[in-house]
Amino acid sequence: MKVIVLGAGIIGVSTAWYLLEEGHEVTVVDRQPGAALETTFANGAQISVSFCEPWASATAPLKVAKWLLHEDSPLLFRPRLDPQQWRWGLHFLAQCNDAAFARNVRHLVALGRYSHESLKALVDATGIRYERLQKGILHFFSTREDYEHGVRAATLMREYGVDRRVLTRDEVLAVEPALAAFAPRLHGGIHTPSDESGDAHVFTRELARHCAERGARFLWEHRVHALEVAGGRVEAVHLAPRGGEALRLKGDAVVAALGSWTAPLLRPCGIRLDIYPTKGYSATMALRHPERASTVSLLDDSRKIAISRLGDRIRIAGTAEMAGYDTSLHGRTAQLRCQALIRRYEELFPGVADTSQPQFWAGLRPSTPDNIPYIGRSRIANLWINAGHGTLGWTHGAGSGRALAELMSGRRPALDFDFCGAVPGSGRGSTHPESAMAG
Repeated sequence: MKVIVLGAGIIGVSTAWYLLEEGHEVTVVDRQPGAALETTFANGAQISVSFCEPWASATAPLKVAKWLLHEDSPLLFRPRLDPQQWRWGLHFLAQCNDAAFARNVRHLVALGRYSHESLKALVDATGIRYERLQKGILHFFSTREDYEHGVRAATLMREYGVDRRVLTRDEVLAVEPALAAFAPRLHGGIHTPSDESGDAHVFTRELARHCAERGARFLWEHRVHALEVAGGRVEAVHLAPRGGEALRLKGDAVVAALGSWTAPLLRPCGIRLDIYPTKGYSATMALRHPERASTVSLLDDSRKIAISRLGDRIRIAGTAEMAGYDTSLHGRTAQLRCQALIRRYEELFPGVADTSQPQFWAGLRPSTPDNIPYIGRSRIANLWINAGHGTLGWTHGAGSGRALAELMSGRRPALDFDFCGAVPGSGRGSTHPESAMAG
């Protein structure tokens, strides 16, 4: 088939790679001048198969309510006159129960494992280098209450086969000695040795290069204007090249992998996806003293941030802000959140990084109420979807691309996951707040 992939982030490029593996002819379209320049560009860098709990849980509504009044809270909900936001919020509340949590965790763990194995094989095949560190993820706690909650969560996740190792303060320092300056405020931690970290932007950029070498065509700086649908099929994709005339691109199949922008693109086609953007921030800094910096990727429970080593740089990322499609770094809230990342790193590792010239970034995570991405066929026969990965795009990228390529080639992927569309054995329409099949 001739397949048009819309989007060149980690999800779109991974999909392109596996479609090429299946023998398809691939064209990738993106509005940026290169791969992974939006949501993938400066994310938390963690491949966190073992830290995959959905946001929606029985305790989530109370936590969110407490955070509403604090501009630097881990999750900031800014109410807007946007029916999509309120619709998303109501569906999120519907997922805040134990039964939904258990179902969603099961699917996320299955996709994470499948994706991690896919990534390992892909790296072996291509030799891509991306500041990869295979030292696991260390989740540390600053209060006894948070530590005890983490222990209970570890016990629960072991029921799903997730290896979370509970550590004392001394054991935390043995895993990551660089935390020694913060030791008096440590109350223990959780280590997941099978997880890893690396630069998602570098990986995706290199994978795009490999795709091009295998014959994939990339249309950079082409904005997707609309899908032309007739007779239950996408007849063409209408593109607006930067500085050029409108283009009508035709193919046998189309994959929508545009992250947060997937939902508004498909809405005029009668497809309503429950995807809403969640703004996240990061700060990347050069290291003044690399020998004193952490090498194990970290999760700071009290601030809900990730800290990952990328060679001689450090990346601090986190927070979530539901404020529409705004990616600006201006304004009081954005500045507060960016400075909070720097301030926290200095508390943990005083004097280790060069805080004078941080590279701040903000991106939109395409979030679903249950944290389950849409992977599969839409109600339009030749339109496929790979979107809604939220904070786990890097974790689930390779597996999502591989699974969709297998589905498009007529095979059922070998994992227990709730694929959308006409997939034998799939229950997506019955378990997701609103199926991709909905009109």
